[in-house]
Amino acid sequence: MKVFDLCCEADHRFEGWFASEAEYERQIAESLVECPFCGSSTLRKMLSAPRLNLSHSQAERAPAEQAPHPSQTAREQIQAMWIQMARRIIETTEDVGAGFAEEARRIHYREAEDRAIRGTASADETAALADEGIEVLALPLPAVLKGPVQ
Repeated sequence: MKVFDLCCEADHRFEGWFASEAEYERQIAESLVECPFCGSSTLRKMLSAPRLNLSHSQAERAPAEQAPHPSQTAREQIQAMWIQMARRIIETTEDVGAGFAEEARRIHYREAEDRAIRGTASADETAALADEGIEVLALPLPAVLKGPVQ
């Protein structure tokens, strides 16, 4: 198993697991790997040191060896919270797809059941909803989160 530190064009960093270097290259070439934060498939491998499993146990290592760099920890925590929030939104909303603006109007005018929905709308549709007093929040959700995540 190959584990690579990857980064997208927006500088979102994440880990990718691949069966081999060749499998990594194939998936990148076919744009099968996306940033879990923004959905970009323009990715690059980051430099990283290999992890070596030696005979010493984790408890025997010095504290400095165990602690990640503070800025990486903060970034990783923020990214983890973003993924958790996005997953929660997906779990608790109904995906109405391209019919978002129409369904939002139906809910607003009490022609449909009041519920949390998500979907897609153009900038013009979003502006028209705002003109009608219908509040919406544009929140890009990467497609990778809409399927099963392991």
